Amino acid sequence: MQLVVNTFGASLRKEGETFLVTAGDRKFQVSSHKVASVLITTGAHLSTDAIKRACDQNIDLILLDKYGDPYARVWQAKMGSTAAIRRRQLEVADTDAGLTIVREWTQKKVQNQIDFLDQLARRRPDKIDSFTAPVVKLTDSLAKITELSGTLDDQRNSLMGYEGNAGRAYFGCLSDVMPQEFRFEGRSRQPAADEFNAMLNYAYGVLYSQVERACIIAGLDPFVGFLHTDNYNKKSLVFDLIEPFRILADRCVVFLFTGRKVRKE
Repeated sequence: MQLVVNTFGASLRKEGETFLVTAGDRKFQVSSHKVASVLITTGAHLSTDAIKRACDQNIDLILLDKYGDPYARVWQAKMGSTAAIRRRQLEVADTDAGLTIVREWTQKKVQNQIDFLDQLARRRPDKIDSFTAPVVKLTDSLAKITELSGTLDDQRNSLMGYEGNAGRAYFGCLSDVMPQEFRFEGRSRQPAADEFNAMLNYAYGVLYSQVERACIIAGLDPFVGFLHTDNYNKKSLVFDLIEPFRILADRCVVFLFTGRKVRKE
């Protein structure tokens, strides 16, 4: 189970083989043998005995800020499940399984894009011809991604190339459905060249924080990625894992513009 201590002024300490949580007049105990991870928010108190018990039992101890985002975790000084997960991340990246994992993430991303364009086309029967060519390009890229085999090192450039081709067709088509004053020329990041990209970058930023939080809570190292390179201080795994979920931000931002909820002023 996951033990969450999120009441301001609450405390967590060890009592025998249990964790004792106190919040005002309320107290409850839970066996440390039943706990897989402990999440503690700001404003709570934590005893060193509780920390040692968590480390002895190989329990993840994660500290969250007031927004629920992790800012630190306690690492035990011996080999544990978290270290084993990190080692496995490194091992898998160099095998055929690494390509299989990344290929599935990318396939899902491109399929999401195709499905979204199909949905937009059905709502615009008078403009359906403008969706045909982009969907064909996306479908072709998806087929090529599906056919990739071998190791990630062998196929990284090809995979990113097919993904890039799909992205250009996808965003080109999205631009065409925007109100005239908000049409854009492809993706732009730092800085955004237009209103659409500015809002999409913000939405992706929110998504990044959620994916990073999930990685840390799950014991995954966000800096050890598969597809994206392991540059210094770059959270490569977050960039990998976000791919199938980008559609959530895409849909939100597109509907804000097409629903005319955004104004120039």
